[in-house]
Amino acid sequence: MLLEFSIWLSETEWSIALHESLYLYPWIESAHVLSICFFIGTLIFVDLRLMGLAFNKLSISEMNSKTLPWTIFGFGLMVLTGLLLFYAIPVRTYQNIFFRFKLFLILLGGINIFLFHRQMSKEGGKWDEENIPRSVHIKASVSLVLWAGVIISGRMIAYNWFDCDRQPQPDWVNWAASCMIELSQMEDF
Repeated sequence: MLLEFSIWLSETEWSIALHESLYLYPWIESAHVLSICFFIGTLIFVDLRLMGLAFNKLSISEMNSKTLPWTIFGFGLMVLTGLLLFYAIPVRTYQNIFFRFKLFLILLGGINIFLFHRQMSKEGGKWDEENIPRSVHIKASVSLVLWAGVIISGRMIAYNWFDCDRQPQPDWVNWAASCMIELSQMEDF
Protein backbone atom coordinates (compact mmCIF):
# COMPACT_ATOMS: atom_id res chain seq x y z
CA MET A 1 0.00 0.00 0.00
CA LEU A 2 2.80 2.47 0.88
CA LEU A 3 4.70 1.46 -2.25
CA GLU A 4 1.65 2.18 -4.41
CA PHE A 5 1.28 5.57 -2.72
CA SER A 6 4.97 6.30 -3.33
CA ILE A 7 4.61 5.35 -7.00
CA TRP A 8 1.56 7.60 -7.35
CA LEU A 9 3.40 10.43 -5.60
CA SER A 10 6.43 10.05 -7.86
CA GLU A 11 4.23 10.54 -10.91
CA THR A 12 2.77 13.85 -9.76
CA GLU A 13 3.82 16.95 -11.64
CA TRP A 14 5.28 18.70 -8.59
CA SER A 15 7.30 15.68 -7.48
CA ILE A 16 8.86 15.37 -10.91
CA ALA A 17 9.54 19.12 -11.06
CA LEU A 18 11.15 19.11 -7.61
CA HIS A 19 13.35 16.13 -8.40
CA GLU A 20 14.45 17.57 -11.73
CA SER A 21 14.94 21.09 -10.38
CA LEU A 22 18.44 22.40 -10.95
CA TYR A 23 18.41 24.63 -7.88
CA LEU A 24 15.45 23.91 -5.60
CA TYR A 25 16.27 20.28 -4.73
CA PRO A 26 19.89 21.06 -3.72
CA TRP A 27 18.69 24.04 -1.66
CA ILE A 28 16.15 21.86 0.15
CA GLU A 29 18.80 19.20 0.73
CA SER A 30 21.16 21.83 2.14
CA ALA A 31 18.40 23.26 4.34
CA HIS A 32 17.73 19.72 5.61
CA VAL A 33 21.37 19.25 6.59
CA LEU A 34 21.51 22.66 8.29
CA SER A 35 18.27 22.02 10.18
CA ILE A 36 19.66 18.68 11.38
CA CYS A 37 22.75 20.51 12.62
CA PHE A 38 20.54 23.05 14.36
CA PHE A 39 18.31 20.42 15.97
CA ILE A 40 21.11 18.07 17.00
CA GLY A 41 23.34 20.95 18.08
CA THR A 42 20.83 22.23 20.61
CA LEU A 43 20.05 18.68 21.71
CA ILE A 44 23.73 17.99 22.34
CA PHE A 45 23.93 21.01 24.69
CA VAL A 46 21.04 19.70 26.75
CA ASP A 47 22.23 16.08 26.72
CA LEU A 48 25.74 17.02 27.80
CA ARG A 49 24.29 19.16 30.61
CA LEU A 50 22.01 16.32 31.73
CA MET A 51 24.99 13.97 31.78
CA GLY A 52 26.94 16.49 33.87
CA LEU A 53 29.68 16.77 31.23
CA ALA A 54 29.24 20.44 30.25
CA PHE A 55 27.49 23.69 31.22
CA ASN A 56 27.32 22.58 34.86
CA LYS A 57 26.94 26.17 36.11
CA LEU A 58 23.69 26.51 34.17
CA SER A 59 20.59 25.06 35.82
CA ILE A 60 18.68 22.35 33.97
CA SER A 61 15.50 24.43 33.86
CA GLU A 62 17.38 27.45 32.50
CA MET A 63 19.19 25.35 29.89
CA ASN A 64 15.95 23.71 28.82
CA SER A 65 14.01 26.99 28.61
CA LYS A 66 16.74 28.58 26.48
CA THR A 67 17.26 25.70 24.07
CA LEU A 68 13.86 23.99 23.80
CA PRO A 69 12.26 26.58 21.49
CA TRP A 70 15.28 26.39 19.18
CA THR A 71 15.27 22.60 19.31
CA ILE A 72 11.60 22.52 18.33
CA PHE A 73 12.24 25.01 15.52
CA GLY A 74 15.14 22.88 14.21
CA PHE A 75 13.05 19.73 14.45
CA GLY A 76 10.14 21.31 12.57
CA LEU A 77 12.41 22.58 9.80
CA MET A 78 14.14 19.20 9.66
CA VAL A 79 10.81 17.39 9.25
CA LEU A 80 9.54 19.85 6.63
CA THR A 81 12.66 19.62 4.49
CA GLY A 82 12.79 15.84 4.99
CA LEU A 83 9.23 15.51 3.71
CA LEU A 84 10.11 17.61 0.67
CA LEU A 85 13.13 15.40 -0.02
CA PHE A 86 10.90 12.33 0.23
CA TYR A 87 8.36 14.01 -2.06
CA ALA A 88 11.04 14.59 -4.69
CA ILE A 89 12.12 10.92 -4.85
CA PRO A 90 9.41 8.91 -3.09
CA VAL A 91 9.87 5.41 -4.55
CA ARG A 92 13.66 5.24 -4.22
CA THR A 93 13.49 6.76 -0.75
CA TYR A 94 10.69 4.48 0.44
CA GLN A 95 12.60 1.42 -0.76
CA ASN A 96 15.89 2.54 0.80
CA ILE A 97 16.91 0.38 3.75
CA PHE A 98 18.84 3.24 5.35
CA PHE A 99 15.75 5.50 5.12
CA ARG A 100 13.70 2.88 6.93
CA PHE A 101 16.38 2.50 9.58
CA LYS A 102 16.52 6.30 9.95
CA LEU A 103 12.75 6.46 10.52
CA PHE A 104 13.02 3.68 13.10
CA LEU A 105 15.76 5.58 14.97
CA ILE A 106 13.71 8.80 14.81
CA LEU A 107 10.79 6.89 16.34
CA LEU A 108 13.03 5.59 19.14
CA GLY A 109 14.45 9.09 19.62
CA GLY A 110 10.93 10.49 19.89
CA ILE A 111 10.00 7.89 22.50
CA ASN A 112 13.17 8.75 24.43
CA ILE A 113 12.32 12.47 24.30
CA PHE A 114 8.76 11.75 25.45
CA LEU A 115 10.01 9.69 28.40
CA PHE A 116 12.52 12.37 29.34
CA HIS A 117 9.98 15.19 29.25
CA ARG A 118 7.46 13.13 31.20
CA GLN A 119 10.06 12.51 33.89
CA MET A 120 11.15 16.15 33.81
CA SER A 121 7.59 17.42 34.26
CA LYS A 122 7.24 15.26 37.38
CA GLU A 123 10.60 15.80 39.07
CA GLY A 124 12.63 18.24 36.95
CA GLY A 125 12.36 21.09 39.43
CA LYS A 126 14.51 19.14 41.89
CA TRP A 127 17.32 18.63 39.38
CA ASP A 128 18.56 22.20 39.79
CA GLU A 129 19.36 21.67 43.48
CA GLU A 130 19.93 17.91 43.66
CA ASN A 131 21.86 15.37 41.66
CA ILE A 132 20.38 14.42 38.34
CA PRO A 133 18.98 10.87 38.51
CA ARG A 134 20.93 8.11 36.77
CA SER A 135 17.91 7.36 34.58
CA VAL A 136 18.22 10.88 33.11
CA HIS A 137 21.92 10.33 32.42
CA ILE A 138 20.96 7.17 30.55
CA LYS A 139 18.23 8.93 28.54
CA ALA A 140 20.70 11.67 27.57
CA SER A 141 23.29 9.08 26.50
CA VAL A 142 20.70 7.14 24.52
CA SER A 143 19.62 10.40 22.89
CA LEU A 144 23.15 11.11 21.68
CA VAL A 145 23.54 7.59 20.27
CA LEU A 146 20.12 7.55 18.57
CA TRP A 147 20.49 10.95 16.90
CA ALA A 148 24.03 10.12 15.80
CA GLY A 149 22.53 7.00 14.21
CA VAL A 150 19.89 9.16 12.50
CA ILE A 151 22.62 11.34 11.00
CA ILE A 152 24.68 8.35 9.83
CA SER A 153 21.76 6.43 8.36
CA GLY A 154 20.46 9.64 6.74
CA ARG A 155 23.80 10.16 5.08
CA MET A 156 23.80 6.57 3.85
CA ILE A 157 20.49 7.12 2.00
CA ALA A 158 22.45 8.74 -0.82
CA TYR A 159 24.28 5.52 -1.63
CA ASN A 160 22.59 2.95 -3.83
CA TRP A 161 24.14 -0.21 -2.46
CA PHE A 162 20.76 -1.79 -1.83
CA ASP A 163 18.57 -0.07 -4.42
CA CYS A 164 15.93 -2.26 -6.01
CA ASP A 165 17.15 -1.47 -9.51
CA ARG A 166 20.57 -2.96 -8.65
CA GLN A 167 19.86 -6.65 -9.03
CA PRO A 168 20.72 -9.29 -8.12
CA GLN A 169 20.40 -8.50 -4.43
CA PRO A 170 20.15 -10.98 -1.58
CA ASP A 171 16.59 -12.04 -0.78
CA TRP A 172 16.72 -10.29 2.61
CA VAL A 173 17.55 -6.98 0.87
CA ASN A 174 14.68 -7.35 -1.58
CA TRP A 175 12.37 -8.16 1.32
CA ALA A 176 13.63 -5.32 3.57
CA ALA A 177 13.38 -2.77 0.75
CA SER A 178 10.02 -4.05 -0.56
CA CYS A 179 11.55 -4.57 -3.99
CA MET A 180 9.07 -5.70 -6.60
CA ILE A 181 11.17 -8.06 -8.72
CA GLU A 182 9.58 -8.89 -12.04
CA LEU A 183 10.11 -12.24 -13.69
CA SER A 184 11.97 -10.58 -16.56
CA GLN A 185 14.51 -9.24 -14.07
CA MET A 186 14.87 -12.65 -12.47
CA GLU A 187 15.59 -14.24 -15.86
CA ASP A 188 18.49 -11.83 -16.40
CA PHE A 189 20.36 -13.38 -13.45
